[in-house]
Amino acid sequence: MADEPLVLGIETSCDETGVGIVRGTTLLADAIASSVDEHARFGGVVPEVASRAHLEAMVPTIDRALKEAGVSARDLDGIAVTAGPGLAGALLVGVSAAKAYAYALGKPLYGVNHLASHICVDQLEHGALPEPTMALLVSGGHSSLLLSTDITSDVRPMGATIDDAAGEAFDKIARVLNLGFPGGPVIDRYAKEGDPEAIAFPRGLTGPRDPAYDFSFSGLKTAVARWIEAKRAAGEDVPVRDVAASFQEAVVDVLTRKAVRACRDEGVDHLMIGGGVAANSRLRVLAQERCEAAGIRLRVPRPKLCTDNGAMVAALGAEMVARGRSASDWDLSADSSLPVTDPHVPGSAVGHAHDHGHDHVHEVSKENLYS
Repeated sequence: MADEPLVLGIETSCDETGVGIVRGTTLLADAIASSVDEHARFGGVVPEVASRAHLEAMVPTIDRALKEAGVSARDLDGIAVTAGPGLAGALLVGVSAAKAYAYALGKPLYGVNHLASHICVDQLEHGALPEPTMALLVSGGHSSLLLSTDITSDVRPMGATIDDAAGEAFDKIARVLNLGFPGGPVIDRYAKEGDPEAIAFPRGLTGPRDPAYDFSFSGLKTAVARWIEAKRAAGEDVPVRDVAASFQEAVVDVLTRKAVRACRDEGVDHLMIGGGVAANSRLRVLAQERCEAAGIRLRVPRPKLCTDNGAMVAALGAEMVARGRSASDWDLSADSSLPVTDPHVPGSAVGHAHDHGHDHVHEVSKENLYS
């Protein structure tokens, strides 16, 4: 295990300051500082608040991760960081921190893709990813179907949300029901005591002429909100648990149906589900049922690894090192709309075309500046 790459990963795409450390595919530390409570009163994430929270939490969270892993920063083989997609200001904090640590330590820097990291994190729980792997990523900002034949270089988008992502819809319906923020966990909790067949809410983009793998939850969100408004206007009590269960069922029905269809159409026998909504208990159960019926092996990381975290970034960074992918240049910047087709942001051909390994880092940082 000692010859496997030891990598620290930094994740700041939204409201979680995540720092993870992995050795190969073994998780050594997963430290998180969340600013979710600071956003709760606004009913959603405020980018400026998130950026400032990352600034305050960064160094203490890195120190905590190193202590938890029982390693020295000098022992690291590389620093990985989410370069995008995400909130621009929040990403810049992480990228700047990663550059500073990599420069001071004389270590290679890897700017990686947030979505590809969500796929790669499964290696920390279930071992190496099969190639190819179909991935369903569902979170507050993304609902995507992705086909990966090489997580470090080849991730192909099959479908994506055309409006509200699944997690965003959960947040909005929770707000209409006055259940608070974030909406995913609380809707899941109330749904367990409700009837998922009580209300026939619509399933978006499931008609014969609709895009096979794209998602739309805006219409569902509107339908649920109007149903609730009609009840209130009539002076009737809103059956919160039944609404939560029926809404949740509509979301996970579409997600799992399209994911299994994509696997069948592409001849892929593995489905990986990641992202914050992958922690939803009903999604896990229905996905397992449908995958078993279709002869597909389902891989879902434990809930803590599904939400944004530094471990997933470190996992992809370690894979980059293990496969000899080019380190990023020092002019690496945050890209809030970084496409998933770019699993990482490699350096320029100059300096990487020769067999110098990562000497370009040491040329600008001969001394170990970290203490």
